Amino acid sequence: MRYAAAARRVNAHLGRRGRFLAFMGVGKVCWGVGLIVEPPAPEGLELLTRFGPLHCWAWVWIIAGTVTFGSAWVRFGQDRFGFLAASVPPALWAWVYGWAALLGHYPRGVFIFLWYITSHCGVIWCASRVPPGGGRRPLVGRAVEGSPD
Repeated sequence: MRYAAAARRVNAHLGRRGRFLAFMGVGKVCWGVGLIVEPPAPEGLELLTRFGPLHCWAWVWIIAGTVTFGSAWVRFGQDRFGFLAASVPPALWAWVYGWAALLGHYPRGVFIFLWYITSHCGVIWCASRVPPGGGRRPLVGRAVEGSPD
């Protein structure tokens, strides 16, 4: 029972935005570690690898994920840094793949660009617009079914 109560307290403290940031933070750290353990093929990422090897760029994901996860635990408004940190790596990867596609070096890059912009950045940006209550209207001033009013 103690674990369930602790889980409820953590869940209530995080709220919708915090749960999203915690989830995204863990995912970004895992993605970064995966880039170190098993680097992807460098096609389309030449612009990044011109400035450093992929294992160095993996740390961008890891650091961003750590900031994103840490931001899950702060108040509404202060969590904006988590959404910003969550957006940086996928936006960077999207831009690099898109650039490679525009130059004709990696035609598939246009699809990877669209995937990062929609399924990563778009989702993060939409989640950043969710109000702290998750969009639920407060019950103040409204009669609630079953209330003694």
